[in-house]
Amino acid sequence: MANEPTTGYCLLVDDSSVIRKVARRILSETIAEFVETSTGRAALEACFSCMPDVVLLDYDLPDMTALEVVTQLRAMPGGDQPRIILCLYELDVTRIMRAKRAGANGYILKPFDRAYLTEQFASILSA
Repeated sequence: MANEPTTGYCLLVDDSSVIRKVARRILSETIAEFVETSTGRAALEACFSCMPDVVLLDYDLPDMTALEVVTQLRAMPGGDQPRIILCLYELDVTRIMRAKRAGANGYILKPFDRAYLTEQFASILSA
């Protein structure tokens, strides 16, 4: 079936419920299951309970930096497995490079539309 999801479990981490809703709606053809959190701590708790296949992570969270989340996630048992994709509002090479050194796999610029998010998501997952 062409519309059957191809990746199992995605953790959406963004303090904006609108961004999480848009991402979920766009990626629902690619992802089979979603868990949503609005803070870094909640994201790490979700990862501890069940490690996701993909993490879509907002760079600017209210309680932790994205770098802290990435570093702590990567230190968890199984934390080397998920693909971590950062979401940023502007192209900031310094932030992107720091996050990649911490263990992020790629980034996506917000706001995103269906074509952009789908294309970038597929590119990062296939890398």
